[in-house]
Amino acid sequence: MAIMGVPLPTGSDVLLTPPDEAEARWCATGIVAAARCPSGLTELQRLLIAAIVPALTGFEIDVAAVEAEVVARPLGAQTFAEGLARRNSAFRGRIVQIMVLVQLVTDPPDPVAAHSVAEFAAALSVHDDLERLIGEYAIGGRQLAGIDFDRNGYLRDFDGSRTSNLHVSTALTGAWEPVTDDPALAGRWASLADLPEGTLGRGVHEFYRARGFVAPGNPGSAPPLLAQHDWVHVLADYGTKVESEIEVFALIARANDDLRAFSLLAMVVSLFETGSVASGAGLFEADRGHLSQPGMTVRLADALRRGALCTGSTDFLGLDWFELADRPVSVVRAEFGMPPKHERAIAAGSVGPWEAGGISPFQINAGRQLAAAEGREYRAPGALSV
Repeated sequence: MAIMGVPLPTGSDVLLTPPDEAEARWCATGIVAAARCPSGLTELQRLLIAAIVPALTGFEIDVAAVEAEVVARPLGAQTFAEGLARRNSAFRGRIVQIMVLVQLVTDPPDPVAAHSVAEFAAALSVHDDLERLIGEYAIGGRQLAGIDFDRNGYLRDFDGSRTSNLHVSTALTGAWEPVTDDPALAGRWASLADLPEGTLGRGVHEFYRARGFVAPGNPGSAPPLLAQHDWVHVLADYGTKVESEIEVFALIARANDDLRAFSLLAMVVSLFETGSVASGAGLFEADRGHLSQPGMTVRLADALRRGALCTGSTDFLGLDWFELADRPVSVVRAEFGMPPKHERAIAAGSVGPWEAGGISPFQINAGRQLAAAEGREYRAPGALSV
């Protein structure tokens, strides 16, 4: 039977209030029904749904009970979409993204589940290029390594000549292109050292020095676009081990009302959980199993919550961070309406850049080498106990 998309509501028919408990459970039921493969949800999928739904709605969900209900009384895509008839495209799109995320953590994605997610997206009148592409790969039995997350997501319309926020001296030929010989750019980053302690820019400078990171514009530096996310590490209080990278990109993806930003999180999960993508963002390399670590689904879910609660829509990779560099970190957080981490995320192991576990042994070694080369004492307050 052909899937008929449930029309989007108009005018006063749009429901903009947060979900109540019944609707939260309905959403969870739809996510389970869409993403579940014939043999059932994996343990990681269960943990992911159990963490994300309460983080974003405030209501706890018994995923095992929901799955049992779906098995006993299968929920079709059309019926589910009709239950969200008053929800707008943004709400529906976020639901589809959670379905895709739950699907992505299986390796490889199940073709039956991929077909199901596609049906649910169609019924919800959600037209998402990334969901469609992932579905086509899974249904066709192909590996996700062939997916270009950039061309089918956040960076689809990237224009290398319109990057004033990055302060590069010449146009970029690609989004993740490194800039390794740009004295003006290097000087701008070096000037962060002159800002007062407690400012965002000074925090980023110390963040780089402690880890031996090379600032954009210098030989061996990361791409300027990727360096944008380092400001979020400091602003949102996330360390720099791989698990914290997942948190940072979850927050970035959810804070942006452009649904294509979800491709950033999809890329990171495909790098750092399944390893289905070999490399990304001009620097990252695949390293499997990090979302499966204890507490990580809770940490990811809380990062999504924090991004969702930021004021308005913020493209954290598109900001001119140097315009904010001289402001205290606390002030910038308040300007974005960024809430603190939930105690559940902290209990689950979420750490900041200056806390124990917030820096990797490799980064500590690189930071020590840089300090020695510059003839200064190495400092990484609070983060040395790993």
